[in-house]
Amino acid sequence: MKISPPLDNSLALSNSTAAQAAKTAPTVSTLAKTAASKATQSAGVAVTMSSMAKSLEAATKGQAPEVDMAKVNAVRSAIAQGTYVVNPEAIADKLLSNAQEMLTRSRV
Repeated sequence: MKISPPLDNSLALSNSTAAQAAKTAPTVSTLAKTAASKATQSAGVAVTMSSMAKSLEAATKGQAPEVDMAKVNAVRSAIAQGTYVVNPEAIADKLLSNAQEMLTRSRV
């Protein structure tokens, strides 16, 4: 007489149920993407421009900024050749003078 191990139907059933659920259920990354897109859509904030900003935009709309193409090409060439040197003191001086100018304008 041969005795075989008992058949555990609950284990086979739970494995097939888990496999079926994995096939039909959305993944965690899909759920995260959906939540992120909904948050992006609902995060809209109304923005208004002041009359001063509108007038500045209208005044500068047709004007192209002046660009020194010789200087642009020289810098581009120096960067390409690896010889461009950044002067941190000049950058700091410009930042400080711009900040001083902005503070002076805001007080007037």
